[in-house]
Amino acid sequence: MIDGQFTLGVEEEYQIVHPESRELRSYVSRLIEDGHSVLTERVRPEMHQSMVEVGTSICKNVGEVRGELVFMRKELQKLAAKGGLCVVAASTHPFSDWKVQDITDRDRYHGLVEELQDVARANLIFGLHVHVGIKDKEDAVALANQVRYFLPHLLALTTSSPLWLGRNTGLASTRSEIFKRFPRTGIPDEFPTYSSFTDFVNTLVRTNCIDNAKKIWWDVRVHPVFETVEIRVCDMPTNINHTVAVVALVQALMAKLYLLRRQNVCWRPYSRMLIEENKWRAVRYGLTGKMIDLGKQIEVPVPELISELVEFVDDAAKILGTQDEVRKVERILREGTSSQRQVETYRRSNGDPKAVVDWLIRETMNGLDDPDQPSLPPG
Repeated sequence: MIDGQFTLGVEEEYQIVHPESRELRSYVSRLIEDGHSVLTERVRPEMHQSMVEVGTSICKNVGEVRGELVFMRKELQKLAAKGGLCVVAASTHPFSDWKVQDITDRDRYHGLVEELQDVARANLIFGLHVHVGIKDKEDAVALANQVRYFLPHLLALTTSSPLWLGRNTGLASTRSEIFKRFPRTGIPDEFPTYSSFTDFVNTLVRTNCIDNAKKIWWDVRVHPVFETVEIRVCDMPTNINHTVAVVALVQALMAKLYLLRRQNVCWRPYSRMLIEENKWRAVRYGLTGKMIDLGKQIEVPVPELISELVEFVDDAAKILGTQDEVRKVERILREGTSSQRQVETYRRSNGDPKAVVDWLIRETMNGLDDPDQPSLPPG
C-alpha cells in the first residue's frame, strides 16, 4: 500500500428477476429482511423494489474485494432463491418496463420522485461504483481532475446495457444515456482546489438546488463523507472476474496518478467537452469502436488504448502487488463485455430478450469459485 492509502470499497446494484417469466420482481424488502443476519449493513434497498445494492467493507487490497463480492453474490442468490427468484448483474433489464415497477417506501426515494418526477421513476438502471481511499482532500481533488480523462475507457470495459424495453438500442451503455436525465451527472468540470469544490457545493445548498452533496452524481466525485474518490461511470459487469479486473485497474490508475503528483507531474488536462466526446463513443460502441487519443489528436481503436492504459499503470500495480489482476483486463478485450455478449445472444435468438435474460442469469453466477473461468459463450 502506498502511504497506507488506496483502500477499496465497491458498491454493486443487482436486478431481482423471476427465472421463468424473466421479468423484474419487487422483492428487495423481503430480501433485506431475510439477509440482515448474514449481510448486515452491506445490503441496502434502492429506489425500485426490484433492485438491491450491496457494498463491501473497507478492503485493504483487491483480494479482499473479490472475497467479499463473491460471498455477497452467493448470499444474494440464496436469499432470492427463497422467493423463487434470482439476481442478475447488468445495467439494464432487457425488457421490463419502468412504469410498472414499485418504488421503495422510504422518505428519500419519495422525495426524489417528488423532485424529479418521471426522470426518477424511469431511472431503472444498475451500476458499479468503486471508492479508492485518498486521505488528503487536495490530493483527492487533483486525482479526480486527472482521472476524468480515463473515465470513457473504464465505461467501455464495463458496458452491459444494450437492451431497453425489449429493443436493441444500438448503444453499448443505454444506462449512461438514461442517467443523463438526472441533474448533476456526467463528466464534471475541473476544480483547482478542494475549497473551490466545497464553495460550489455550498452554493448549490444555499440556493436550494440540493440539500446535501450526495445529490451530486458525477461520473467521478470526491466523496462528501468518506476519504475516497468515487468512480461512478461504470456499467455493472455481469461476470465477476471482469468486475475484479476493473477494480484492480481503477486502484492502480489512481495510485499511478498519485505517484506522478508526488514527482510534481500531472496528467495533461483536457476540456470536459473533449472527454465527453470519448464518453459518447464508449456509450455507443463500447470496446468495438475508436476513441480519440487527445494527446496525439488521432482516433485509436479502444482495445489499443486499453492495452496502453494497462501498461501505463504497471509500475503502480507492481507496488500494490496487483499486476496479475490488472492484466486480466486483457481478458475482457478477448471475451467481450456483457453488452457484446447480450447483443450476440439477442441476434442468435432472433430478437428474443428472454434469451438474453437466460444468459445473464447463468453468467452472473459464472466464475465465482474460479478466477480463471472464462465468460460463458452467448446463449
